[in-house]
Amino acid sequence: MQPVRLMVGLLAFTALLAAQRFDVVEATIPQMRDAMAQGKVTSRELVVAYLGRIATYENQLHAAITVNPRALQEAEARDAERVQGRVRGPLHGIPIAIKDNILTNDIVTTGGALVFAGFIPPYDATLVKNLRDAGAVIIAKTNLSEWAGWLSSAPSAVPGNYTGVRGYGYNPYDPRKDPRPGYQDGRPVMNTGGSSSGAGTTTSFWAANVGTETSGSILNPANQNMLAAIKPTVGRVSRWGVIPVTLDQDTAGPMGRTMTDAAILLGALESPRPDPNDPATTTCALTPNRDYTVFLKADGLKGVRIGIPRAFFFNPATPPGATAPRGGLAPEQAKLMAEAIAIMKSQGAIIVDPADLPSVVDKDPARNVLNFFFCAAINQAKGKDANCSVDLKYGMKRDFNKWLATLGSTAPVKTLTELRNWNNAHITQGAIRYGQFTLDISDEMDLEADKARYEADRKKDIDLAGTHGIDEVMKANRLDAILFPGSTGTTIVDKPGYPSVIVPFGMVPNRPTGQFGGVATAPGPDFPKGFNARPAPYGVSFAGAACSEGKLIQIGYAFEQASKRRVPPPNLP
Repeated sequence: MQPVRLMVGLLAFTALLAAQRFDVVEATIPQMRDAMAQGKVTSRELVVAYLGRIATYENQLHAAITVNPRALQEAEARDAERVQGRVRGPLHGIPIAIKDNILTNDIVTTGGALVFAGFIPPYDATLVKNLRDAGAVIIAKTNLSEWAGWLSSAPSAVPGNYTGVRGYGYNPYDPRKDPRPGYQDGRPVMNTGGSSSGAGTTTSFWAANVGTETSGSILNPANQNMLAAIKPTVGRVSRWGVIPVTLDQDTAGPMGRTMTDAAILLGALESPRPDPNDPATTTCALTPNRDYTVFLKADGLKGVRIGIPRAFFFNPATPPGATAPRGGLAPEQAKLMAEAIAIMKSQGAIIVDPADLPSVVDKDPARNVLNFFFCAAINQAKGKDANCSVDLKYGMKRDFNKWLATLGSTAPVKTLTELRNWNNAHITQGAIRYGQFTLDISDEMDLEADKARYEADRKKDIDLAGTHGIDEVMKANRLDAILFPGSTGTTIVDKPGYPSVIVPFGMVPNRPTGQFGGVATAPGPDFPKGFNARPAPYGVSFAGAACSEGKLIQIGYAFEQASKRRVPPPNLP
């Protein structure tokens, strides 16, 4: 494998020649497909152009962990097929990046962990096969938060998009290091939003990328990198061959610069039939021909009913038993959301305002979703976890150990316990710089003795977020979708495994905060006087009931076309 840091200027020079025929910067998948069909560019030239951009900007961003050393060969093979009249599918010859927790049996897959450095999996993830069947050229593996963020949390949280293998990832909209005292460990001044990065897509390192989400890791980075993205219903895309946090909430999904690109990529990710290795792929009926572009309707907002969950998501709310309000928006965020709602109304949408989630405003502390977050902090180990959900920490041990077993003799460690022990033995080599107590509190779970507690918490998660939350408010108000500012709906929507889409919309001040997995947690110290923090991207997301991707894509695309607010990173031409 060729590490990103060893790429040299020859690629940039060759890319310059390719750019004379076709400029990949901000180019969409349909534009690339048309150019290849018309003989204006080849897949090989696209790959060369992208490699040139990677060579130019990667050292600033750390957007990739590994570049596929066979990418040019794969592109040449797709070109040869095109000459012979064979076009595999909607991504034929299109360079796509995938997150480095998705197995490829010919490219290193690490999960960001040093113990897996140099590891070649024994099989491909189902979605990788689907991408290649659709003609995609897998150009790179993207940086991520180590183990998709399930490593260490408050109070000594690992910064989002940090791995022992690649270090910190940086946001193209302000790719500088944090200058604040106490934060000068190399972390970015503007977080990338989560474990699926997105930096390489927004900087045109590739056409689009595949992320994964358990609790925000597609929508958060899309929000922070001004991307359009689709977080599918759990099971819409096969999870076989994706390193898990918990299969209860895990899903892969597309991230692109436009809703059109995201919709095309989603169709390629979905299997043509249920995957026997993933029973959840029977959850949703297959979209005809796996073609989500049929939902790309410019008038798609006309007549749709969109709910505004004011409590907590727009306005601060004090849950029962709490002494202070939580949530709400900063003035600049509130102004953007008001503009977004006005655009939707102008396009014929019916706005139901307010449409608060019943579980957010419920006066019963036991029935209020704001009182029941997942256990992740060091003080939420066994015996201290009565008021949080054990779903993720239990599910991680169960599903991670099962995944390790699929690797057979090739696995460098066989259990979560062995992983933790390896990390402790290799601290001086750079492992677990920020600790691993999220792994610790997962490993202490007893899969038999704690099963009843897990099942009760899982049922409560689904009830509060789904049945008593999204389902109830949508049914009561006959909604087609719920509008969330930025990616704030993820902690609710992800629990029952429901879909969301996000669309770029505007910029807001980058206010300094602490971070957990790339998500702002609390105010931090101010930036030093004279430091000019650049504005951060901010998006608009729409969520719905299970298997409603088509309707959400319709709404997201119509909003995108009516607003057209995406701007590329201003400092990276």
